[in-house]
Amino acid sequence: MSTVLYRKYRPQKFSQVIGQVHVVQTLINALKENMVSHGYLFFGPRGSGKTSIARLLAKSLNCLNLKLSEPCGSCENCCEIQENRSVDLVEIDAASNRGIDDIRALKEDIKFAPFKSNYKIFVIDEVHQLTKDAFNALLKTLEEPPSHTIFILATTDIEKVPATILSRVQRFDFKKITIKDIKFSLKEIIKKEGVQASEEVLGIIALNASGSLRDAQSMLNQVISFSGKTIKESDVESVLGLVSSVMVSRFIELLIKKDLKNSLIFLTDLENNGHDVENLLKSTIEYLRKMLIIKVDFDLVSLFKEEFSDEEKKIILGQTSIVDAIFLKKLMDNFLIAQNQMKYSDFPKIPLELAVIECLM
Repeated sequence: MSTVLYRKYRPQKFSQVIGQVHVVQTLINALKENMVSHGYLFFGPRGSGKTSIARLLAKSLNCLNLKLSEPCGSCENCCEIQENRSVDLVEIDAASNRGIDDIRALKEDIKFAPFKSNYKIFVIDEVHQLTKDAFNALLKTLEEPPSHTIFILATTDIEKVPATILSRVQRFDFKKITIKDIKFSLKEIIKKEGVQASEEVLGIIALNASGSLRDAQSMLNQVISFSGKTIKESDVESVLGLVSSVMVSRFIELLIKKDLKNSLIFLTDLENNGHDVENLLKSTIEYLRKMLIIKVDFDLVSLFKEEFSDEEKKIILGQTSIVDAIFLKKLMDNFLIAQNQMKYSDFPKIPLELAVIECLM
């Protein structure tokens, strides 16, 4: 693969976007009714499609053969945007261009009309990184933008964007991509790439992507580079340091039995075999959360139907039935503390070991 997967399979039409139906439908309606705003703010977690949809909107606005609000993908303007050579689409990373001088340069650029398109479109990614002075300079531009200019701001931290900016743009809140949608996307990719991977493999990647389609595609890319055309579950675990649901449920089983000795041996063996202890803790906390919810009412296991096979569902129901809710909460409390301590420790296994000892002694 000469091109990384998340670039190769970036959606080129609104119909190809995974998730974010509410955002896509609103933008399509605006294009149909010719009610496009001069400024947009896309807010949501990383890997949820903010930049991809910004580029799709830019393509639709400047497409020479727009059909049903979808860019044709073959006209000169569409091809230039797809190939990252359009002079009328300016993409700015606010993380590295965050000062007032950068915004002043942008304001000078705005004065010039589009070279060959209807609009000159400015996409400012991670806009919350701008300095206070830079935001003030941007505000003046957003208040009275030229008719040929459209701004699309993207951020993962809405709290750092001034209210004065928010009041001058249309805000769209992006959601994390569901595990079901991530698995669907990965299935489509491996089909096109001629790669074989089981549901379990795709499930591990989807679950550990934490709602980021880009992260899932990057993980798949890395595993394919190692495994070739056939991916085994062990490949995913060894290459990415991820842990399977089987390993997590085995760890939970030891904790439920309050088997301190074998719990500590399990952690040592896990690390010696190349697995990431932080990933184990993250997955264990999520597993315990589900157990607590199921403990409230066993019918609530239906909330996780996308994440469990029939066998995994049987295991978690069995484990939940024999454990006390107070003990589950104790595990959760101590593991959450350990997870925070890991961020500052040169030996990430130690906070987890201490948490296990605290809970089982």
